[in-house]
Amino acid sequence: MAAQHQSDDRDTLSRIHELVAEEKALRSRLQKSEITESEEHDRLRNIEIALDQCWDLLRQRRALRSSGGDPGDASVRPGDEVERYQN
Repeated sequence: MAAQHQSDDRDTLSRIHELVAEEKALRSRLQKSEITESEEHDRLRNIEIALDQCWDLLRQRRALRSSGGDPGDASVRPGDEVERYQN
């Protein structure tokens, strides 16, 4: 079971890296005038929410693991919920 949860963490970290790469690509496309500021802003907002959800899921898993719980019990929370968190 532990190997599965580590794999889940790696999958989530991989998704984080994909989102960060997409964020950089969007900024580059804006600089090249391939997209509008509005398009960039809308997509960046969605990326920010997805990143917050990924980081929240990792924190949940780590907290459960460190407290003896099952990291598999962690779940993705709604974007509006994780957006209210402060780091």
